[in-house]
Amino acid sequence: MPVINRIAGFADEMKAWRQHLHAHPELTFELHETAAFVQERLAEFGVDEVHPGIAKTGIVAIIEGREPGPTIGLRADMDALPITETSGVDYPSQNAGAMHACGHDGHTAMLLGAAKYLAETRNFAGRVALIFQPAEEDGGGAGVMVEEGIMDRFEIAQVYGLHNTPGMPVGHFLTSPGAMLAAVDTFHVHVKGEGGHAANPQETRDPIPAAVATIQAIQTISSRNHYALDDLVISVTQIHAGSAENIVPETAYINGTVRTYDPAVQDMVEKRMKEIVAGTAAAFNVEAELIYERWYPATINHADKAAFAVEAARAVTGEAQIEDFREMGAEDFSFLLQARPGAFIFMGQGNTAGLHQPDYDFNDEVAPIGASYFVKLVEMAQPLGR
Repeated sequence: MPVINRIAGFADEMKAWRQHLHAHPELTFELHETAAFVQERLAEFGVDEVHPGIAKTGIVAIIEGREPGPTIGLRADMDALPITETSGVDYPSQNAGAMHACGHDGHTAMLLGAAKYLAETRNFAGRVALIFQPAEEDGGGAGVMVEEGIMDRFEIAQVYGLHNTPGMPVGHFLTSPGAMLAAVDTFHVHVKGEGGHAANPQETRDPIPAAVATIQAIQTISSRNHYALDDLVISVTQIHAGSAENIVPETAYINGTVRTYDPAVQDMVEKRMKEIVAGTAAAFNVEAELIYERWYPATINHADKAAFAVEAARAVTGEAQIEDFREMGAEDFSFLLQARPGAFIFMGQGNTAGLHQPDYDFNDEVAPIGASYFVKLVEMAQPLGR
């Protein structure tokens, strides 16, 4: 596997950075220690510019190449998850109730490794914009960074991101042209009736049958209002009502998620949910409110950039290790892809615990692969002397 020799040579440094970050996880936009650590490393590498405080604790760093040219963006997310760690590693989380259970510590270390190499060699034209992003897990930090103008401010022409994938062999990459990850919406239904004694239900307006009927009707959206060959997932994940066996409650609550690739499908689902909630409430003589929230848009790779990402991955890992992939998970890198052409890719990290699990840990063996991939993107997209 042709990992760049110089990067392989400082793999132990990347491992130390990553394990330090793992032991000091921070959540959402409150990444003050993490951002400070990243800025210290960037200063050591001698990057040309460091711009902190974007989306509160995000950073954009600039490395100038040897010749004029455009700017390519490389992104790593930095935030952790609100999970109590059970991994048993020698460098566990020191922040109670928070841990790096999705490998963002590894993503940050890999981009730092690429930064170190690119600042040393500068074997490219134009500029590299290193995007260290907060709040991927909760808050849409990529969207906030876009709203704060990073694409125009730093003249980013194209942008690329990377995520580790447990259960896929080390050295393998997954991506797809076009839609790769789904948009994620959240719905909340608040049902209000009139409570009372369970021995006299005729004197109440019971919200529980209304909630059950609403859930059953919501499930028909996928099967009866939607073309079966288009991607759509609607999952009801919470229902809360009642406090005792002899009390008809006053309220019930329903919560769930919608995943799709097509904004038109989102529109249809939201419209049908409004109709179902209103109609069911009328049928059961209760009041009901739907709150439908659109969060991350679909992650849609630009076809030519996805093909280029495959070329860069192939330069690191070889032909046989590249596979097509798409799923109904979500990723806020989608905001960056709405703003500029680019591509997102997954990289195997071997047979480890799964993402968002309390026993997960990033595999440091793959860090030189990911850092080499980032470098190949730059050197192949913006070669000297072209």
